[in-house]
Amino acid sequence: MTELGLPKDIKACLFDLDGVITKTAVVHAAAWKQAFDEFLRARDGDGYRPFDDGADYDEYVDGRPRADGVRTFLASRGVELPEGSPDDPPDRATVHGLGNRKNDLLLERIRTGGVEAYDGTLRYIEAARGAGLSTAVVSSSANCRDVLRSVGAEDLFDVRIDGVVAAERRLPGKPRPDTFLAAARDLGVEPSAAAVFEDALAGMDAGRSGHFGYVVGVDRVGQADALRAHGADRVVADLAELGGRA
Repeated sequence: MTELGLPKDIKACLFDLDGVITKTAVVHAAAWKQAFDEFLRARDGDGYRPFDDGADYDEYVDGRPRADGVRTFLASRGVELPEGSPDDPPDRATVHGLGNRKNDLLLERIRTGGVEAYDGTLRYIEAARGAGLSTAVVSSSANCRDVLRSVGAEDLFDVRIDGVVAAERRLPGKPRPDTFLAAARDLGVEPSAAAVFEDALAGMDAGRSGHFGYVVGVDRVGQADALRAHGADRVVADLAELGGRA
């Protein structure tokens, strides 16, 4: 598959959603910032230390399931909340309540601002499918299907492993490799015959620990060195760099 920039024994491509297929990573980061800053301000007063939608987002939240993102970031600030339940209201001071607040903010931003896809990624996926490779989308987002539909990309994937599917199957999220492994299994290929495309450091960790055949880091925010350090075999700013008429 040299025309796609992949080793010749790759038979499937596994794509993250936010930041790889769609331009939603920045929207996620903004929603997380608003949710965390509201919580921290209420807890610590006007002297609170705000959530950094660059460094904090990349380190503690990006690529992780929503509740894991809440736990991981708050732990970095020495804060522990009760778990609560998945249907907690968004104003409840629990892990799930804060996560639901973030999701409400995200959906509002998507409704008002819409969603855009990365054209280079869509062309690359079409080229991969045209070359006979199977494709899957692997995302921690519970809104994955709606986002794909909004950009007309749902039919580009043979398999979808998202936050909804992961919850149904009780699959741990990134940085664990389980969701990517499930996608490869559903496609009927060994991990060594699958390529992972990710922009998150947690996704790089998942690709490395899952022993996938090739891991492509997509650098949208200037973190190429970190992507390599976390296991990327190659880092590109856009999938157009890989070829495939992208």
